[in-house]
Amino acid sequence: MKKTYHVNEKGYYGTFGGAYIPEMLYPNVEELRQQYLDIMYEESFQKEFKQLLKDYVGRPSPLFYAERLSAKYNTKIYLKREDLNHTGAHKVNNTIGQILMAKRLGKTRIIAETGAGQHGVATATVCALMGMECIVYMGEIDISRQAPNVARMKMLGAEVRAAKSGSRTLKDATNEAIRDWISNPVNTHYIIGSVVGPHPYPDMVARFQAVISEEIEWQLQEKEGRSYPDHVIACVGGGSNAAGAFYQYLDDERVNLIAVEAAGKGIHSGESAATSVLGEDGIIHGSRTLLMQTKDGQITEPYSISAGLDYPGVGPMHAHLYDSKRAEFISITDDEAMTAGLELSQLEGIIPAIETSHALAIFDTRKFKEDEIIVLNLSGRGDKDLNTYIDYFKL
Repeated sequence: MKKTYHVNEKGYYGTFGGAYIPEMLYPNVEELRQQYLDIMYEESFQKEFKQLLKDYVGRPSPLFYAERLSAKYNTKIYLKREDLNHTGAHKVNNTIGQILMAKRLGKTRIIAETGAGQHGVATATVCALMGMECIVYMGEIDISRQAPNVARMKMLGAEVRAAKSGSRTLKDATNEAIRDWISNPVNTHYIIGSVVGPHPYPDMVARFQAVISEEIEWQLQEKEGRSYPDHVIACVGGGSNAAGAFYQYLDDERVNLIAVEAAGKGIHSGESAATSVLGEDGIIHGSRTLLMQTKDGQITEPYSISAGLDYPGVGPMHAHLYDSKRAEFISITDDEAMTAGLELSQLEGIIPAIETSHALAIFDTRKFKEDEIIVLNLSGRGDKDLNTYIDYFKL
């Protein structure tokens, strides 16, 4: 058998994944599991999905050769410009797919969770497009630090509900969304924003985001005469942008996969979200994965300056990529990320989301060869983070 890093028929990546859910959620998750692949690969579904990606999202997103960044670090750096998508990030690829899925399952009400707010905006956007009720759960702390995205969601007609328990961030917003789903099982579809949650969500989200690496293949072929890079780099919180950028290359050992996590104020500072270093096997939000936890199994509060990487676990695909050593995992601090974000702004005229800035910071810590081709997934734009940049750099 050929070794594969894709999900198996039982919903596992190696020993990670599965569906660890309350009995009340079983019918919802099972309905989705039984139907998601058949619906997703129906000709009419694919036609509508691709049309919306083209005409509404604005795909394909460009693959941009970053000449000045490449010159500085003496290697060939391409940026996959997901920041140019409608709504400003990769998140919309998945929400378009899932709203079409929800329609075909006969659902009329959508719930979602969000950290940085980009997934919330992307969900509110597609709900407005399709005329569906939309409730977005968001941690109280994230609501205050991502105010522009909260305003966008409300303008788009979504109701934003604050999660006021625990750390009042992404983890707690997810808990609230799951409670809502248990209370409204018949008419509600939960659009999970990352490659987390019970099977089939990690696989379904990865397949919708795979459009990123599908495009990279033909774009690189055009630019370099080959369809694969030497390295693909992406930041990882839950890990949806990384899953999309890695997807076509998971089983291609010629391509080195590099996942960049948030080390916050330092890996061992007590204020970090470096799951690969600090995490152990555990169960969170319906799947078995790597999870930051105390000795008695209580979830450790994560920290990152970037709301989108502020998650105590990582998706099961990434847990397996780390565990099997298929991917390199590198942890980047707040300070390193902020410096890298400013550098890209001033070298290439692109202001990146702080999540993406973590991935960009790798060039200061990891050396690449002159003739190597690197694709870095520029997962989102920095408008939502301007206040954080302003405060940090005293702009």
